[in-house]
Amino acid sequence: MPRAGWRKPETEQRLSDHISIGVLTRTYPPELVDRVVAETGKTEARHRLLPARVVVYYVMAMALYAHASYEEVMRHLVEGLSWLTHWRKGWRVPSKVAIFKSRSRLGVTPVRELFESVARPLAEPGLEGAWYRGWRLMAIDGTCLDVADTEANDRVFGRAGTSRGHAAFPQLRMAGLAECGTHAVVAVALGPYTRGEESLAEELCGKLEAGMLCLADRGLFSYRLWQIAQGQGAELLWRVLGNLRLEPEQVFPDGSWLTRIYDSSDRHRERPLFVRAIEYVLEDPGRPGAERYRLLTSILDPKRAPAQELAALYPQRWEFENVMDELKTHQRGPKVVLRSKQPEGVYQEAYGYLLTHYAIRALIHDAAVETGLDPDRLSFLRTLRVVRRSTSVPASSFSPSPPGAGP
Repeated sequence: MPRAGWRKPETEQRLSDHISIGVLTRTYPPELVDRVVAETGKTEARHRLLPARVVVYYVMAMALYAHASYEEVMRHLVEGLSWLTHWRKGWRVPSKVAIFKSRSRLGVTPVRELFESVARPLAEPGLEGAWYRGWRLMAIDGTCLDVADTEANDRVFGRAGTSRGHAAFPQLRMAGLAECGTHAVVAVALGPYTRGEESLAEELCGKLEAGMLCLADRGLFSYRLWQIAQGQGAELLWRVLGNLRLEPEQVFPDGSWLTRIYDSSDRHRERPLFVRAIEYVLEDPGRPGAERYRLLTSILDPKRAPAQELAALYPQRWEFENVMDELKTHQRGPKVVLRSKQPEGVYQEAYGYLLTHYAIRALIHDAAVETGLDPDRLSFLRTLRVVRRSTSVPASSFSPSPPGAGP
């Protein structure tokens, strides 16, 4: 509370000059947010209680305070800043209707463009757990997020079927490309539940680059996806179904073999892709029997990547599951439903979660590099708590120089 008799100094500054998202401002400085807003044509024509920059930060704050009401989220951003920064103008919490309208004016494009302009792999060469023989380890996978049960969301997104009819909530389907060593999600494809995961993954395969080694589970494998991903210059290590026919053409000393895969529509087998197959069995003392794994890789020379090393490397794919746990359980909260009642708001809110998660992971990466630790050794949950506590700190307190996120 301010001291009795303390008077706020006069100034012509606006709310948007003071509001920030705490340490996340390192990754999304006001200048970058303003530039993206301007480029997407969302700069406001007149002064408003909630300027576009404030709404962008508000969308990220919704992901930090998933259990709070709309008005309470805004209080987390603003209350206390006026005295902390000697801001003289009075301020009142906007109504829920005003917040709805401001989010609707902003739309999804600015937050999507902000994510796409910043999100990129973080790991420096040599960072523990992020590389294999000079390749940057990446993983593609998908998940679903429950959204508010409204007629509009149900119509656009659809919902899963169950033995008793349909699931309780409509669902947003998300496929993501993440860096295994840092858990940074660098690209996403969002769509309704009714859209297949393979269709979304196709968008992500085009985001791969030379120098990456991409891991994926058997549910994503197809000739088309493999062709697109390999065409980007990346190397691949994907699990496939055990019943996939893979006739050996050359067997290597490490037990792997050269074979071909074909498109199901290629009846005359005129367009083969050469791959290398690896097969092994894992026994789990806690489960009866053993599980057989069959992997395909685009690295045809076993000297560049021996079969035993690739088999030991494949479990890194599960780092994506840890990413989803961070985003869905710790950041959003277990069994918490995305609150937006309209489809565009759902997409906007989802990008708010992705923006916040990426910034937290960038912060963890920087701390890991500074201390010489594996990023896995640093707690996501503790970092999330630090970020939440920092939201009442003015934007000017943070240096807008995140790795790879400059204007």
